[in-house]
This record gives sequence, structure tokens and C-alpha cells, in this order.
Amino acid sequence: MTLIPLISTILTAPEVTTAPAGRSATSSRNIYGSDPGRHPVAALLAVGLPAALVIAVALSPMIVDTIPKTDPMVGTLIKLPPPPPPPQPTPDAKPVPRTASATDTVKPLVETMPSFDNGVVEGPVIVDVGPIDPGPPARPADPPALPKLVFAELDPRYAGAFQPDYPASEQRREIEGVAKVRVLIGTDGRVKAVELVSTDSPGFFAETKRRALAKWRFKPATRGGVAEESWKTMTVRFEISSA
Repeated sequence: MTLIPLISTILTAPEVTTAPAGRSATSSRNIYGSDPGRHPVAALLAVGLPAALVIAVALSPMIVDTIPKTDPMVGTLIKLPPPPPPPQPTPDAKPVPRTASATDTVKPLVETMPSFDNGVVEGPVIVDVGPIDPGPPARPADPPALPKLVFAELDPRYAGAFQPDYPASEQRREIEGVAKVRVLIGTDGRVKAVELVSTDSPGFFAETKRRALAKWRFKPATRGGVAEESWKTMTVRFEISSA
């Protein structure tokens, strides 16, 4: 913008020419270019060129367009997949064997008999029987019978030791009677337990129990030849013998 005032100053300043000594003032007007009417091209250039420069300088900011700034592009590098392999050449198609169509006749696997409207197929006669009465339920089989039990008996070898002692108190009072007991006989023939069934005096039962546990011996009961325990009822009599 400083060029415009400078050119304006040059155009408006008066032309000052110093005449050399010895010449008159009239001689100065005959200098080349001092008369605009004699040199019209030079005058036109002198006036038009500065004006064109002024106009060009004045209009230069309006003509030049500033290039807009653009932000740098930011992107992500995308890795493309490799191209697919070229298709393999297909082998020559083999002819497909001809299958049965709807118009072909296929022989059935099972021979069927031709159906006749009025025909009767003969076959086995099936008799429709009614329900069969099964009868009473079967009786379960009887379990095998157990061998017969052989009861215990007094061993005759110990028969002399069977009678218990007479109780002294009953003997003084001359009381006679019996004592009835149940004894448990073991497999060895000995008495293992004594139970009272009935007695005429407590003394009779006490003496009977003492003698049975100590002296009584039996042949044990057996079943199929095997000895087993058993109960046996024994009766003992107490009598005072006369002298």
C-alpha cells in the first residue's frame, strides 16, 4: 500500500528544469518532451502507466484468493484380505444312471394276489373261543415234613437217685402229698431249669427242685437223630412208710 502515495507524488510534482547559463528562457521550452502537444504518445505513457500500476496494486488484494487451510486427514489402515484362490476346474460330469420314472413299471418285492370283486380267498378257519376258566388257584406245595420228635425219658441208670429226701418238718407233722414240676432238659440230659406246677407243701417243691438239679438225668429228646432241648412234666410223691 506504500507504493500508491509515492506514485501520486511523482505525478503531481511540477517538472523543474535548470537552464544552463547563457540560454534564455525560451530555449528551455524546446527541450524534448517539454511540450505535451508535440509528443502525445510519450504523454500518454507517462500518465497511463502509473495509473495502471496504481489500479493493479489497489485491486491486487481483491483478486488474490487465499487458499483455505484443510485439516490433515486421519484414517485407519485397513488390511484387506487376500484375494480368494481361483476356482478349481470341475471334473467332467459323469452321466447319471437313469432311474425309474413315473411311467416305468417296478416289480413289487412281495407278490400280491389280484383282487376280484366276487372272489373269496380260502384260508385257515379261526374259531372264536370264549374265555377259558382257569379254575381255582393252584395250591402251594406243602413244605417238607419235619422229622418226628422223640421225647426225653428218664435215664434208668439214674433211677435210684430220682426220689428226693422227705422234708423233716412235713415228716414230723406227718404230712403227705405230691409236687408237680416242669423241668427243662438240655441236650446232655441234665436239668437246666425247674418250674412249679402244683404242690401240697412248699417243702415238697423245695426238696424236688434241689434233687432235680443235682441228681436227675434224662435221655434228651431227639429229632431226626439230633438231640435238642425239651420240657417235661414230672410228678413226685411224698409218703410216710410204716415201720
